[in-house]
Amino acid sequence: MVDKSEKFNWLVRIGYFSRAILYFVLGLIALTSASKIAEGTNGIFKAIEEYPAGTFILWIMVVGLLAYALFRFCSLLFDIENNGSDAKGWGKRIGHAGSGIAHLALAYSAYKFASSEGSGDGGSGGSGAQEAASGVLSFEFGGVVLGLLGIALFIAAFHQAKKGLTGSFMNRISGQAPDFTRWLGGAGFLARAVVYIVIGWSLFQAGFMSGGADQIKTLGDAVSSLAGEGFIFTLTAIGLMLFGLFSLILARYRIIPELDSSAGVPSFRA
Repeated sequence: MVDKSEKFNWLVRIGYFSRAILYFVLGLIALTSASKIAEGTNGIFKAIEEYPAGTFILWIMVVGLLAYALFRFCSLLFDIENNGSDAKGWGKRIGHAGSGIAHLALAYSAYKFASSEGSGDGGSGGSGAQEAASGVLSFEFGGVVLGLLGIALFIAAFHQAKKGLTGSFMNRISGQAPDFTRWLGGAGFLARAVVYIVIGWSLFQAGFMSGGADQIKTLGDAVSSLAGEGFIFTLTAIGLMLFGLFSLILARYRIIPELDSSAGVPSFRA
């Protein structure tokens, strides 16, 4: 019988595999297809949908992206990776929560495309983030919530850049991983930091500067918005492809926290 810890382990690895597909395709279409990247997140999932067994791949991504988001929320709630409860530790944990929110939005978009069963109706899924933001803004303090989410993404971006520069992420990866893992991850984390800043700024504008829900950018929208930035766009796109390859390595070699079978709470055991 498969215990909770092993199920958790496999779900997280599917999450990393899904993330690998997402970021590699994102970087690839950014470099090769101006029309698709102009569609933002829609373009990513449309490209995947057109692959052989594309709908099946999308359903895997729905499960994987949800699992990865929950993994990041567990970091916030249970400190499964021992970041601590001081200011620095809470900064990392809040950054993980920002990542979790971003991947929940991506899972929703993937679901909208997967549930269309290849009929082409999945295009409506790309507006999911804007729809959700409109709902949040309808509440009295909705703008504050979105603004704080933007700040959470800024924190996440800071930690992404720090990981890329220091290579601290290697502490969570098995020593059996390929030697070039450090460089793939470094370039990928720096590229993702750029994207997180763009997404965070869109949330900050919508929440604190009356920018409106249509200002919200998802992952693909953020990359598309960089298209006129010359080498910054090119380097970011290449970095995202490398992050996809890095995530594929993580699907195999990431050290996953185990679930405490007695308490049902994840704990990190390197």
